[in-house]
Amino acid sequence: MSLSDQDVSIYLPAKRVANAEVMQALRTIPLLGQLGDRVLDRIAAFSRLVAIDSDIELYRQGEPASHLYVVINGQVAGFNVASNGNTTIIDVIHAGQTLGLATVLARLPRMMGVRTVADSLLLQIEAEGLLALIEEEPSLVAVLLRAEANEFSALVQQVCDLKLRTTAQRLGCYLLSLSKERYGNTSALRLPFDKRLLAARLGCRQENLSRAFAALRHCGVETHGARVILHDIARLRAYAEPDELPA
Repeated sequence: MSLSDQDVSIYLPAKRVANAEVMQALRTIPLLGQLGDRVLDRIAAFSRLVAIDSDIELYRQGEPASHLYVVINGQVAGFNVASNGNTTIIDVIHAGQTLGLATVLARLPRMMGVRTVADSLLLQIEAEGLLALIEEEPSLVAVLLRAEANEFSALVQQVCDLKLRTTAQRLGCYLLSLSKERYGNTSALRLPFDKRLLAARLGCRQENLSRAFAALRHCGVETHGARVILHDIARLRAYAEPDELPA
C-alpha cells in the first residue's frame, strides 16, 4: 500500500488533532523544543499529528516535498530504488528525527521514499507554512540548520562505516548503539526490526549478515531470533571500534 503527501489525509483521520496535543509533540522534539512557545504555536497552526500503521509507504522518491515529517513514536525507513528496480535502505529514522528536511528547505523533489517499519506517530508540518515562517523567525533558521546538519552527519557516518569497517564491525557498532548498558559488561536487547531490514540498513545481503553475527560470537554476541545478548561489551567495542558511544 502506498500513500503520498497529497492523499495521506485520505488514509489518516481527517479530524485535526487539538492544538494542545500538537504543541506537546513539538516540545518533545529535541531541536524544535528549544524554540519559544510563540514560535511553536505558529508552527502548530499548520501542523498535525498522524498515526500510520506499519509497512505503509508514506511517500515516494521524486514526489514534491509538500510536508516535513518528524517521527514522534515508531520507526520509518528511507529507501531508494535504482533504475533496475533494486531497492536499498538508506536509513532507519527514529523518534525525534526529521525526514527529508533538505528537500523541503530547497523545494526539491523527494530524494528517497519512506515507509513505516512499525506503527508510528508522525508530526506533519506543511512546507509552505514552514518556509514562510523561516523568513520571519530567525530562531527557527538556526534550529533547522542544526537539524539539517544532524541529517548530513548521519549520512556521512554511514558512508564512512561502509568504507572503513567490515560488515561484522558495522553490525557490532549497531548492536552497541542499541545497548542501554553504560557501566556493566553485559547487556540484553532486542532488534527493533527484522534481519532483512537490518541487512539493508548495514549495506549487506542477508547471508552476509548471518556471517557477521557468526563472526561476532568470539566477541560474546549471542542471538536467539530478535533477542541478542552481549556477554562482553568491552571486547565487542574493541573489535568494532565505534566512533563514539552516547554518554
